[in-house]
Amino acid sequence: MNYSDTVRETWRHSQAGVDPRDYRELVRYATLAASSHNTQPWIFELESDRIRILPDLSRRCPAVDPDDHHLYASLGCAAENLLLAAQAVGLKGRCQFDAMSSGLVIEFEEAEPLRSALFEAIPQRQCSRSVFDGAPLSAGQLEQLQAAGRGEGVSVLLMILEDQKDLVADYVARGNDAQFADPAWASELKSWVRFNGKEAVRSGDGLYGPVMGNPAVPRWLGQLAMEAAFSAKKQNRKDRRHIHSSSAIAVLYSEVDDVPHWIEAGRCYQRLALQATALGLCTAFINQPVEVAALRPEFALAIGIEGRRPDFVVRIGHGPQMPRSLRRPVEDVIR
Repeated sequence: MNYSDTVRETWRHSQAGVDPRDYRELVRYATLAASSHNTQPWIFELESDRIRILPDLSRRCPAVDPDDHHLYASLGCAAENLLLAAQAVGLKGRCQFDAMSSGLVIEFEEAEPLRSALFEAIPQRQCSRSVFDGAPLSAGQLEQLQAAGRGEGVSVLLMILEDQKDLVADYVARGNDAQFADPAWASELKSWVRFNGKEAVRSGDGLYGPVMGNPAVPRWLGQLAMEAAFSAKKQNRKDRRHIHSSSAIAVLYSEVDDVPHWIEAGRCYQRLALQATALGLCTAFINQPVEVAALRPEFALAIGIEGRRPDFVVRIGHGPQMPRSLRRPVEDVIR
């Protein structure tokens, strides 16, 4: 299939009449969740009345994510999608952290089917790396986003004032300065870029060039263009414009800095992003202040959450649909 056909096949709802015991279809929904650089660092084990979600450490990003925070949070993102999909076909899931595997165990029991608004939003959600229109959000929208992003030991700070956006933009710029100066970070990012549709379809993962606002081009040309445009100064200008075009900036943060809370933060982010999608809003990560370890505690202090772990920084607002990244076949993530 070409890129367009693969996108349609990837980002779709199941046909009516899916067997609740077709766990492969639940896994397909799970894989539509967010992951850093679209690495999809998960493995699923299917058992009777149970699905395990395990970390795939072969897909680590040690430069941008040296403590594997984003990797484990991605397991939570996948789990949230899976639970919503299970609920839609009449399975109630109970999700628990498994310390032995550092993964999750989801056990099922039969229940009344419920296709929630968040479930319906799964094939529409995307990370929209674009300028938003800056229109303010209503009090009701902010309340729904706040509720969706809360979890056990995880909270959401929503910032809507211009001086708050300025503060976030300053820390994003400092994060860019640090990351662009790190050759390992730059090399790792480039290794996950798929410059054209053929590359994207072949790998089923990574960052498709047009997702980041770049044209689809042959790899040799994409690499040259990326080298020419690759600078912290240019990225800072772009990010500042994107931040100030946003209606709100959400910071999800955990009370405890450990793997179970990172996974819970991933579940909370996924709900927040799905709720935003259900409200007709776009979201995009601006995680530089939480990815640069030296900046993280200073950023937490500056926004009033000292002593907690800021997990994600997310732009929210009205914006255009962007090209979509792909996902690997279900067969490739089931063990």
